[in-house]
Amino acid sequence: MAETDRIRDVLRQIAELANSVTREGGPSERGGVPREEGVETLPASQGGCTLKALPSRLVVRAAEYARKVNPANAPQLAPLGAAGLRIPQDPMRIAVLTSKYWGAATRQLTVSFMESTPTDLRARIVNHLNAWATSGGVSFVQTSGIGDVRISRGQGGYWSYLGTDIRLIPTNRQTMNLEGFTMNTPESEYRRVVRHEAGHTLGFPHEHMRRELVARIDPQKAYAYFLATYGWDKETVDQQVLTPLDEQSIFGTPSDQTSIMCYQLPASITRDGKPIVGGMDINMTDYLFAGLIYPRFGFGAAVAGREVEPVYEEEQAPAASQAYGAQDWDAAQDPRNLM
Repeated sequence: MAETDRIRDVLRQIAELANSVTREGGPSERGGVPREEGVETLPASQGGCTLKALPSRLVVRAAEYARKVNPANAPQLAPLGAAGLRIPQDPMRIAVLTSKYWGAATRQLTVSFMESTPTDLRARIVNHLNAWATSGGVSFVQTSGIGDVRISRGQGGYWSYLGTDIRLIPTNRQTMNLEGFTMNTPESEYRRVVRHEAGHTLGFPHEHMRRELVARIDPQKAYAYFLATYGWDKETVDQQVLTPLDEQSIFGTPSDQTSIMCYQLPASITRDGKPIVGGMDINMTDYLFAGLIYPRFGFGAAVAGREVEPVYEEEQAPAASQAYGAQDWDAAQDPRNLM
């Protein structure tokens, strides 16, 4: 437990340092590659990215795996008890409080593609996945076999599973969807979409679901907006927008509406009449936090023989562009609604 406590202490210091940078730099300072000349860049997730959840039968199993990969993922229950709050005993509740970060060891995640994909397109996508490796110690590398990260460009929009959850997805299923991406897709879309989905694979949830930002959203206006814009039903909006993250379950910077992980939300659905501006690319605070939570030289190396073995679910139905959700596999369902 001493090592876990040490990692937690480091991550607390990360949050404090990132907080100071946010205060000094302000929301207008952005990292990443300059915007493409002549191309309007849309904020991350404006296209309706959904963070995919595992079927309920796998939630506890996924939490156990996340804690094996990185002991610091375990929820901080001791502070709850010290504060006089009830410590959850239900395994499902503990699982919900468990983070999905890969840990402070440097590592490579292998990448494969579900469909036949041109060499230049594969290289371009992986290059943008690796934008996070500019500051962080987790990198992505192509493989001719079955990758840790499996990408489809089929129907279903843009989505990914969160962090270590990808190690439970059947190997004949994608862990990330980038619908319609080609070499003709604007560079700005690669920055806002591919880098956003890579952030999910690194374990970063949607920033707009931080409690401070959720509190600014008017639920009834949000239901109407997302139904009209993306066709999302009430349950999907609740899951993807209106349910705040439990602050005990994450290590992070203060809420940052310019983060690549944040939706753009219009002023028309906020209580204060001000938009949540969203992020167009990995910003300075994103880079700083990624570099500190995943140090480039790490506390060790995740190498063969020391890596925690995947616990893939048994392979199921063959359609590549189907999301793995609580309703199991049903090709008639829109993948965005398979939570």
